[in-house]
Amino acid sequence: MSQPRWAVVVPVKRLAAAKSRLRGALPGVPHEELALALAADTLRAVLACPAVAEALVVTDDTRVAAAARAAGARTLPDVPDAGLNAAFRHGAAQTPGRWVAGLTADLPALRPAELADALLAAQHGHEGVRRFVADAPGGGTVLLAAPPGVDLDPRFGVGSAAAHAASGALPLTGDWPSLRRDVDTAEDLAAAARLGLGPRTAALLAAGCPAR
Repeated sequence: MSQPRWAVVVPVKRLAAAKSRLRGALPGVPHEELALALAADTLRAVLACPAVAEALVVTDDTRVAAAARAAGARTLPDVPDAGLNAAFRHGAAQTPGRWVAGLTADLPALRPAELADALLAAQHGHEGVRRFVADAPGGGTVLLAAPPGVDLDPRFGVGSAAAHAASGALPLTGDWPSLRRDVDTAEDLAAAARLGLGPRTAALLAAGCPAR
């Protein structure tokens, strides 16, 4: 059976408000540049993934939108003041009849092959059921996947892994360290660096010094 080609929705906040817990992680590097680099490296891996047919970036930030279009993604305006889950729903609504996944935009070490493996795992064994990948600590979610005809029904936020499980989504348990390594803090960024960062984040890391 051939592997379905996925639409991947990646919401990105306005850079001035994004990744607030990372402020100061790289002294001398403007915070907005770091937030943009995280999103750009995430998107780069998504677009390089052989399972992905289309990436949809939901954002109201003009720099993010320009970078996403230049990379080959489709962009959609965010839902004003509605939050992350509304952005995921808005993006997923543009992909009727498709396999669709929602992915967080803070995965700068993401490897396309790991994303492909996770998406392949999401297709198999539980028809009609949403699947999710928890982050490295286990409490959050980095990926939520839905088959055609099934609402993505995102529950991202604090405790999202438990929230997704309670809503009927099933966890995917593969060994995908780069997919699970989201970046919210300076410590997370250091852990992602040990896995190997994408080029834009790596360049900023070389230009600045980690906070610890």
